[in-house]
Amino acid sequence: MRILVIEDDKNIASFILAGLRDNGYSVDHAEDGENGLDMALTFSYDAAVVDIMLPKLDGLTLIEEMRKQKDNTPVIILSAKRAVDDRIRGLQKGGDDYLTKPFSFSELLARIQALIRRNTGVSEPSSLSYAGLSLNLLTREVKRDHTPIVLQPLEFSLLEYLMRNAERVVSKNMIMEHVWDYNFDPQTNIVEARICRLRDKIDNEFDIKLIQTIRGVGYVLKKPS
Repeated sequence: MRILVIEDDKNIASFILAGLRDNGYSVDHAEDGENGLDMALTFSYDAAVVDIMLPKLDGLTLIEEMRKQKDNTPVIILSAKRAVDDRIRGLQKGGDDYLTKPFSFSELLARIQALIRRNTGVSEPSSLSYAGLSLNLLTREVKRDHTPIVLQPLEFSLLEYLMRNAERVVSKNMIMEHVWDYNFDPQTNIVEARICRLRDKIDNEFDIKLIQTIRGVGYVLKKPS
């Protein structure tokens, strides 16, 4: 899943980015409101974390503009302002939740997960499974037919994305946007290289190959017909 963090304080931003990445999220970061708004309206995000006091464009105006543009990405507002009126104003401008500074990362993470659950209408699973392949989102353990498989963090995120979209073809562009933290460059072969490494661990030792290439389109996790 992909999160947008719009925060100009370098220490707070670093704290949030590191925590989200450690928990398997793909994260984009903007240091000012104008750049953050542009990213929010250009790319697809599962949630956004927005500071109120931002250079160039303040957070509330940013959120208000997102809603005017029909962008319904769930937004958590970060602010040092603790007054009830400030919280009400933030929610009235289109924010979905309000968290005051200082805050614990565990609380921020729980609120992000709650917003994503509310937005999608389904509970966030603790594990994923498909055709004998299982992935535990809490312990980060991966098994196929009860055989443990050790994956690097990026490989884990890639497999998670494929499993969340099992039997649906995903393009290289979609993979880059949701698994990596930068935009798709059609000249790079980074997706192909990572898919190849993932196949080495997921498919090579098994008779049934699950990761399929759809030429000219992308990839799909699917049992062969």
